[in-house]
Amino acid sequence: MFYFLLPVVIFCIFMRLRTLFIPNTIKGKFVSLENALYLGSIYLTVIIGFGLIYLLFELKGMSLIVETNMAKEYNMFETSFYFSAMTLFSVGNGDVIPQGIGRVLAVVEALIGYTLPAAFVARAIMERK
Repeated sequence: MFYFLLPVVIFCIFMRLRTLFIPNTIKGKFVSLENALYLGSIYLTVIIGFGLIYLLFELKGMSLIVETNMAKEYNMFETSFYFSAMTLFSVGNGDVIPQGIGRVLAVVEALIGYTLPAAFVARAIMERK
């Protein structure tokens, strides 16, 4: 099941990011509710997608992320999506640390998080001309 779900999740993330580069996806005014929802849906897809990747590896028995504060009970579902969101929007807080191949995934997710706003703005400006 792992070997089926992992490529499906990666494919979904890729296809959603690809929509940013399809002509006429950004419509109307540069600042609009539709464009904000569009960008928000891309962010949500990436957060859920990478969270699922971390979770799939955890369920397979390969821990990609480790909580530094293990005083409370470890919930792999919460931690996977929390780490995904923190990595996408910032560098992270340091309370969850990637290890092994998780470091590469965290770098890829952080790069996506940094380039999404720039790509969105560049796309919106190119559509206006």
